[in-house]
Amino acid sequence: MKVNASEGAQSGSLSASPRTLFIGDLHLSEQRPDIFQAFQRFIGSQLNGADALYIIGDLFEAWIGDDDRSDFNEQVAALLKQASQQLPIYFCNGNRDFLISKKFCQRAGLTLLPEIAVIDLYGTKACVLHGDLLCTDDLAYQKFRRRWPFYRVLQKFLPLSKRRQMAIDARAKSQARNSQLDQAIMDVTPQAVTALLQKTGSDWLIHGHTHRPALHQLEHGQQRLVVGDWYSQDSVLIVTPSGVSLQSQPLP
Repeated sequence: MKVNASEGAQSGSLSASPRTLFIGDLHLSEQRPDIFQAFQRFIGSQLNGADALYIIGDLFEAWIGDDDRSDFNEQVAALLKQASQQLPIYFCNGNRDFLISKKFCQRAGLTLLPEIAVIDLYGTKACVLHGDLLCTDDLAYQKFRRRWPFYRVLQKFLPLSKRRQMAIDARAKSQARNSQLDQAIMDVTPQAVTALLQKTGSDWLIHGHTHRPALHQLEHGQQRLVVGDWYSQDSVLIVTPSGVSLQSQPLP
């Protein structure tokens, strides 16, 4: 299967041909109704006939626990649940929503994937993950990432109000820190990409997180396929039996 990047310029509803869809980094929140509207548009117009949908992390801007059943969160869950009647929907945690667990996934009709999932895409072995694991040059972030199991336990003992404030504070610190970092540090490192492809025996690596959508040709015919964020447009990676493309439309 070869990459056909030129198809990414096309827009509009997808045909009902065999295909698998990948999205990520939507960062849904009540503060960005335009992103949620774009997500509703995508769900309503682009799933017909698709074989599967993969949401590869950062579906939400922040997630403080599956017990946060706000009206907005339940609206997202209901939308996904309805969509899951059409096709299987798979989800892997991102760095913003690593606290999403089986309870929410059950409400939303999602199948929760492991941190690194290896799948077959029309005969091609592909490794699927959010992507932050590959940003190994950002040592401070990787240290924080290793503390995720601690935060998963901690959230069970803190009230929602406390967790909500902690999420707001953490986001502010993250924005301040990221504005001062070299952008290259926050991108994936080639060594990490090569190591993961070798470890999993995969031909493709599919991820998000970096907000740098692209179809990268690597050595030995391998490929790194990166989905984009939804801040100013949507971003959909489309895999068919005959090719791969990135598609986007401006937000409503």
